[in-house]
Amino acid sequence: MLDLTQGQFVKHVVMHPFEGFEDLRWKKSGDMKIATVIIVLLFFQQLAYNRLYGFQYYSDYDKVFNILPYFFRSFGIFLLYVVCNWAMCTLFDGEGSLKNIYIVTAYSLIPYITGSLVGTLLSHVLIRDEYIFIQTVEWIGLGWTVVLFISAMKAVHQFSFGKTILLILLTLVAMVLCVFLLVLLLTLFQQVMIFIFTIYTELSYRLRV
Repeated sequence: MLDLTQGQFVKHVVMHPFEGFEDLRWKKSGDMKIATVIIVLLFFQQLAYNRLYGFQYYSDYDKVFNILPYFFRSFGIFLLYVVCNWAMCTLFDGEGSLKNIYIVTAYSLIPYITGSLVGTLLSHVLIRDEYIFIQTVEWIGLGWTVVLFISAMKAVHQFSFGKTILLILLTLVAMVLCVFLLVLLLTLFQQVMIFIFTIYTELSYRLRV
């Protein structure tokens, strides 16, 4: 078993996903602080990709800036995945805890964040005809994240490859259902508030008359 520092372990996991996540699981070397820093970087990556990308590629920015969508696309989706994956793994007798899922999921996002940030930087250097190089960097980061992600889920739950893919798909379905229920709940709450406000307005009018 490797004897590495937390920083070295992150590098080991990214460069050697299949044995790296197994080592991380058995040695319990994941760090919540590092994982949280990665999610904060994911938030800034979303901001940079959508607001700081080269103007020759994206010149039609929104005139009104709203930070809430970026929170949802980073912290919101990440935490929703972690909770839904943990809920699904209890049904499949997975061995991953909420903390372990949080850590390995964050670690597997490193190539995606790096590739996107590098692509954003290159968008200010390369011309449109060289966009293929930016796409290559971004797609390599995304592809490596997919490899890390599957390896992480397989290692943390100790599932076979097929069962891991099934768990991920069911987790995505659970996320969609949660978002649907949340939107439905917010809509119902809004309707109730409108109803209460209407009654209050009507009563106030009647009392004044």
